[in-house]
Amino acid sequence: MENPHETFEIVCMRIVAISDTHNHEVDLPTGDLLIVAGDVSGTGTFSQLTRFNTYLEKQAPKFKHKPLVIAGNHDFLFQKDRAAAESLLSAGVYIEDELSIIDGFKIYGSPWTPTFYDWAFMEDRGEPIRKYWDLIPEGLDLLVTHGPPLGILDFCGQNVGCADLLAVVTKELAAPPRFHIFGHIHEGHGEFVTEKTKFYNVSICDVNYHPTNPVTIIDL
Repeated sequence: MENPHETFEIVCMRIVAISDTHNHEVDLPTGDLLIVAGDVSGTGTFSQLTRFNTYLEKQAPKFKHKPLVIAGNHDFLFQKDRAAAESLLSAGVYIEDELSIIDGFKIYGSPWTPTFYDWAFMEDRGEPIRKYWDLIPEGLDLLVTHGPPLGILDFCGQNVGCADLLAVVTKELAAPPRFHIFGHIHEGHGEFVTEKTKFYNVSICDVNYHPTNPVTIIDL
């Protein structure tokens, strides 16, 4: 028989999610955790990452936890010298193909996108990039990638997302992520909801690199 006096604690987390700020500083609402899905810079220089860290310091009072940050294809220093890049990111926590557990919520981040010219964190479609998606754990509360899955908020004249990422997230994980956020394709900003996963393109900049897209808020 259930104990009528038993109480249950419901844990909620308000996520504020952005990506593709490209050196712009946008005002943020308050929340529990800020997640940045890559392309914080133009070319990933020391000065640009230092400026981004100063921006995070200014936003810190609005959040309960340190921001989680992944890199994007513009953020070269994280690929060339991760230690140096992390040393500049004192106001945030950088994750790269890693799991972070915050207040019991499981969050996994990965920076990779399919090859397009010679930007950072790019691998050819198929097996070269697939090996990173095979690392994604089961039962995530939130998956953070820089790029979108194929056909989901990825249209910029054609659908350019990753087919292997789509296959893993929507078909192959027995327990797919509840939420999946990404950026990379500025034109794709918005929400796409399926029965198992809610997808969000959280790019801040539009196709002309102007910071016109709204900040995304997600309640876990």
